[in-house]
Amino acid sequence: MMVYDGETEETTIVNSRERAPAGATPDMFLDEDGNSIPFRERVRQGTAVGVPGTLKGLEEAHDRWGTRPFQQLIRPAIKLAKKGFPVDSVLADAIENNQDKLMQSAAAEVFLSDGEPLKEGELLVQEDLANTFKQIRSHGADAFYHGEIADALASTVQEFGGSMTSEDLEDYDVTIEKPIWGEYQGYDIASMPPPSSGGVFLLQMLGILDDFDLSQYDIKSWKKYHLLAETMHLAYADRAAYAGDPEFVDVPLNGLLHPDYIEERQSLIDLNSVNENPTAGDPWQYEEEMPDYEPTEQPNDREYGETTHFSVTDRFGNVVSYTTTIEQVFGTGIMVPGHGFMLNNELTDFDAIPGGANEVQPNKRPLSSMTPTIVYEDDKPILTVGSPGGPTIITSVLQTIINTIEYNMELEDAIVEPRIYSNNLNSYRYEDGIPGSVLDELNGMGHSFGTNPVTIGNVQSILIDHDTGMFKGVADFRRDGAAIGVEWKGKGKEK
Repeated sequence: MMVYDGETEETTIVNSRERAPAGATPDMFLDEDGNSIPFRERVRQGTAVGVPGTLKGLEEAHDRWGTRPFQQLIRPAIKLAKKGFPVDSVLADAIENNQDKLMQSAAAEVFLSDGEPLKEGELLVQEDLANTFKQIRSHGADAFYHGEIADALASTVQEFGGSMTSEDLEDYDVTIEKPIWGEYQGYDIASMPPPSSGGVFLLQMLGILDDFDLSQYDIKSWKKYHLLAETMHLAYADRAAYAGDPEFVDVPLNGLLHPDYIEERQSLIDLNSVNENPTAGDPWQYEEEMPDYEPTEQPNDREYGETTHFSVTDRFGNVVSYTTTIEQVFGTGIMVPGHGFMLNNELTDFDAIPGGANEVQPNKRPLSSMTPTIVYEDDKPILTVGSPGGPTIITSVLQTIINTIEYNMELEDAIVEPRIYSNNLNSYRYEDGIPGSVLDELNGMGHSFGTNPVTIGNVQSILIDHDTGMFKGVADFRRDGAAIGVEWKGKGKEK
């Protein structure tokens, strides 16, 4: 969670990223022969569950900036869980597509009726979850991290093969951090520091692209998409080699964003040809110390989950950009019986094969791509951006910022504009709306955009015009969402 405090004019990160339990080991995702356990298997195991931090993060944010009682804020969630709400088409599809995963735990009793997935329009009632929320309402986050709920959570993880204990939950705490800062076209950009890879590689890509004057090319020009893809390849090569939890490994932040290193990476991009060997560079030459780890090759069997992002601002000048996730839809598929909440599969964000910066270690935070971001002009926040989408998060935020700043597009147009994503020469994605002739040109150069478009990301953003006092919120059409304004009427009333 990134928060700009309108009163102090400070920007703060509340990092509630999950941690590996104390019993986690670097080889816990390897089988007895030393091979990585297939992703579809390890994602459903107790070893995939990280010590959850979301509730602690929300409580910390409320303690720092909240103006209404916590008990009042949780009340709508209790009502929705207890009384139920109609399943929409997105949730209905998610339940049906994950039926096998849900049937392995108490989740089957909630999301299935007589063995059949709940359908659109049917009521989803979660009484156990409502009771858990009531305990949190009465006792705060302590109700979750100590006592009955914590014991049940740890016991469930162990039942599915994990090592988490109630002590792991008792010991968990959030960290308060500063954003990582960069510039693009004269704007200051604050984004998420490690262990998220989002901020540093967003800023690196913006730095590489800054001198290419993208807006000289049409928004759907093959030249623009080529420059984006080439930049992505270089940044993701660096990400694979150097990103991890800075509490455990040295991350060369200064080197990755050093102007001379950015210039080195720019020199590897040719407008008329594809770099056929985009590899990690050497940012350590701009650092004082060298790393004590080597990059490791990982299996290419990951299935990317989904995440949630929302942005909020108010008349007092406060701005929040918040990305939260349990990794895949329904996480591991494991529900804590009697308490109604799902367990994450965040630890599958670690490398399966140990040895690199992102190997599993006890109490370590896994690498993520979450990129809650705020753009500033003259020290004032003017744009919040964030998205779900696994590693595509970074590029969804990237393209929204480029479309808004470089191409001077209206925010809605900037978000609607079709995106691409490519993290290496064997992984290309693109959205519907990019002309076929452009794709043919790109593929003729040596890119490998396939025949089927996909959906990339789901940006939720707010543009702030300080001259007019206008706030413009846009919810991405790619998934259910909404932009909601509340007009202040005075005397405690809101419209």
